[in-house]
Amino acid sequence: MKKPEALWFVYVLECMNGRLYTGITTNLDERFAKHCSGKGAMFTRLNRPSRMIGAISFLNRSEASRLEWTIKQLTPECKRETALGWPTKRLPKIVRRKL
Repeated sequence: MKKPEALWFVYVLECMNGRLYTGITTNLDERFAKHCSGKGAMFTRLNRPSRMIGAISFLNRSEASRLEWTIKQLTPECKRETALGWPTKRLPKIVRRKL
């Protein structure tokens, strides 16, 4: 039996200084913990995250990567508005509780 492929998530974090970070992962909880511990991306080592403001799921990495690139081209205001509008009902219950 073939193992089901993991969902990929595009997520936007708000940092303590108000800056935003966009990334992709297959495990939102683990990735957020890495960012908070300073072991994530260089950006979040310098700009500690305070919360995840939104996440959206995809069936494959390719689609998630395309959206990540698109989001990174937006202004901070547009990033925030976009992430806050993502349909959290598509996410696992454990993730929805953390948003």
